[in-house]
Amino acid sequence: MKLVLATGNKGKLREFKQMCKEDVVPFSELLGEFEIIEDGETFAENALIKARTIYEKLGEEYLVISDDSGISLPVLNGAPGIYSARYAGEGVTDKDNLYKLIASVKEKGLKSTPAYYTAAIAIVSKYGEYVVHGWMHGDVLDSIRGDKGFGYDPMFIPKGFDKTLGELDDEVKRAISHRGKALELAKPIIGMLQNK
Repeated sequence: MKLVLATGNKGKLREFKQMCKEDVVPFSELLGEFEIIEDGETFAENALIKARTIYEKLGEEYLVISDDSGISLPVLNGAPGIYSARYAGEGVTDKDNLYKLIASVKEKGLKSTPAYYTAAIAIVSKYGEYVVHGWMHGDVLDSIRGDKGFGYDPMFIPKGFDKTLGELDDEVKRAISHRGKALELAKPIIGMLQNK
C-alpha cells in the first residue's frame, strides 16, 4: 500500500519525511491542492477528518496518515489548542500566530508559563482507522529565541532543556517531539497494515 500524508503543511511534511524511513507522498502530488475543513472538537477528530477525506478520494490501495497538532497553555484555558494554526485568524502565517501567542502571554504579565504540544496521528486504510497521540511538555516564553523549526517552536522550551525548539538541532527535536512520539506509536500500526 502506498503511504500518503494528508497535509499541505510544508513543515509537517518535512518532519514526516525525516522520521519515516519509507516514501511518504503528500496528497497534493496525487490530487492537487485543496483545503480540508477541520471542524472536529479534538486533535484526534481533526486528524481523522483529514485522513478520511484523502482516503475516500484515493481508494483502497492507499494508506493515509494525517496529523493534527498544536500547543496548549493552561493559563489560557488550553488555548490555542486545536486552533493553533489559525490562532491569529483565518489565512494567517505561522509568524502571525506566534506573535499573537506571545502577546497573550505578555497580557497575563508572564515571562514564561507552562505549555504542552499535542500530536494526534490518524491512520486510515481498508483495514480500519487508528489514532495515536504524543505529547511534549515544557514552557513558553514571551519572546522568540532561534530560527529553526516552524510554528511556535521559537518560543517553546521543552522540559529538561534550556533552549527553545527554535534553537535545538532537528535530531534532538525529533527525539523529544510530540509528533516524533506519536509517530513511534504509529509505525508498528503502519507496518502491520502494509504487511497484511
